[in-house]
Amino acid sequence: MAMLAQSAGSFALGTFSARNGEPFPGLLAGDRVLDLRSALDRAPSDLRAVVERWEETLPLLHALADDDTLGWRPLGGLRVHAPIEPRQIFQSGANYRQHVIDLEVAHRSPDDPRTVEEARAEVAAVMDRRAAEDLPYVFNGLPSAITGPYDDVVLPAWAEQPDWELELAAVIAKPAHRVNVEEALEYVAGYTIANDLTDRATVFRRDMKAIGTDWLRSKNAPGFTPLGPWLVPAESIADPGDLRVTLKLNGETMQDESTEDMLFGVARLVSYASQTARLLPGDLVLTGSPAGNGIHWGRLLRDGDVMEGSITGLGVQRTRCVAEGTA
Repeated sequence: MAMLAQSAGSFALGTFSARNGEPFPGLLAGDRVLDLRSALDRAPSDLRAVVERWEETLPLLHALADDDTLGWRPLGGLRVHAPIEPRQIFQSGANYRQHVIDLEVAHRSPDDPRTVEEARAEVAAVMDRRAAEDLPYVFNGLPSAITGPYDDVVLPAWAEQPDWELELAAVIAKPAHRVNVEEALEYVAGYTIANDLTDRATVFRRDMKAIGTDWLRSKNAPGFTPLGPWLVPAESIADPGDLRVTLKLNGETMQDESTEDMLFGVARLVSYASQTARLLPGDLVLTGSPAGNGIHWGRLLRDGDVMEGSITGLGVQRTRCVAEGTA
């Protein structure tokens, strides 16, 4: 059963299903949902089809949200799935200043001669240089890692240090290639919540350090990217650089930071990724995770843990961790 909407604006979008029914793209207004397959002239098969005609469809969505005569269903009787199935996921690493500093301190080797204060100061200088040189760090994730906002997350038996990373995710509205920063937000349809789970033990290759990071292994197990609950139109979010990102573990607040702490905002990340790749409608651009991860607290995810993630205006996702073999 779905949780309360809690989204900004007069409506949001999502993917829903009735009991044992097929998932459908839906318009969420308050606590009711409208099946867009029957409400729009060119019936979309999924939410990505809606996003692919975003500029044309957005005015129609506004009109539908205000129409009380349509076949609305109660949200409480529906299952909520991940809002959209992207073809590509672009993930940003080391994008929150305090988060990177905390990770550097947590990963210091036992023989590191620096004090904690010296390590923090050194990493802070590196962050300032990266921001000045305009060099975000972007890599790719797999759509197969996505799961719903209320689904259980299976922790693989091989994952020694599974960790949370709550993030703001931008949803691309139209093909974007080599767009400049000033125009980049015109290519964003809306925003949603992603929890980009990471096994810290496999982030770095142990067999050959020169290879560097292993994002396939550490981030892309099935279900390692809970997504949603909603796609909230960009027009409903006044400033994506001023949102609160909060994750609670078993009711205790672990992450609670503003997107203002990002080194590179949404526009800069979208523009940067588009200089190399061609971003497609429905694609996700994850913007990195703020301070407060499990590796910082010395408390990683385990069987039975419940994560509750929220971002201002985007709703709340709630997922339970289940050890592999017990799901």
